[in-house]
Amino acid sequence: MSVSKEVKRITTHVLQEMKQKGEKIAMLTAYDYSLATIVDESGIDIILVGDSASNVMAGHETTLPITLDQMIYHASSVVRAVKKALVVVDLPFGSYQGNSKIALESTIRIMKESGAHAVKLEGGVEIEDSIKRILSAGVPVMGHLGLTPQSIYKFGTYTVRAREEAEANKLLSDARLLEELGCFAVVLEKIPSELTKKVAKQISMPTIGIGAGPHADGQVLVLHDMLGITKSFQPRFLRRYLNLFETIKNATEHYIQDVKSGDFPSDREAY
Repeated sequence: MSVSKEVKRITTHVLQEMKQKGEKIAMLTAYDYSLATIVDESGIDIILVGDSASNVMAGHETTLPITLDQMIYHASSVVRAVKKALVVVDLPFGSYQGNSKIALESTIRIMKESGAHAVKLEGGVEIEDSIKRILSAGVPVMGHLGLTPQSIYKFGTYTVRAREEAEANKLLSDARLLEELGCFAVVLEKIPSELTKKVAKQISMPTIGIGAGPHADGQVLVLHDMLGITKSFQPRFLRRYLNLFETIKNATEHYIQDVKSGDFPSDREAY
């Protein structure tokens, strides 16, 4: 009789230990049960249920339109699949900015209705009150600095952030603040590699980079970009590990051809 091996869950404490040991952290997004099952079984450390679902799942130009209800739907689907990874959920635009009470209410809904393990918020000192209130309820918080897509209309561009000294100094200050408040990790998006190196050295919480160079304690990519399901999005930082767009398209074309020709289903595939 075979004994099933117990899967060791990744926790915020495990991530802290990984940083201390110099072990890199691997993080990917997922938005549905089927792909989350594959990603989790592959041994990923963190699954982010990102508001990038607004782009890759719903076809919106920005992350702004996705709602709290939709994020809970995606998060619930992912949590049902996961046995090992830490599941972090983005608080969507409008669910935490400017009102810490709403931020806590949004977080409680995510945690209770999806079963996720943590939430992620974009920003530094501007959202200090929201982070404090969420942490006071015992919910782990991941920060997000640099390019913050929910502020795209304020920035007006998706280009690299914090190249200038003033913005770089603010980012460093915000990273230290997030650590002091009690965040367990921070995503650094599209910032110069040397700045990432500084942040990773100056704070003890793990840093997760996306377009932020090799010096972060971990890396994150959007699953659909990494697998080549999306075709038009081609930033410099993205490494495609597959070209699923063409693979799936070819398979679909083959299926259509077989149906049209009467080849599918065959006698062997009928009852």
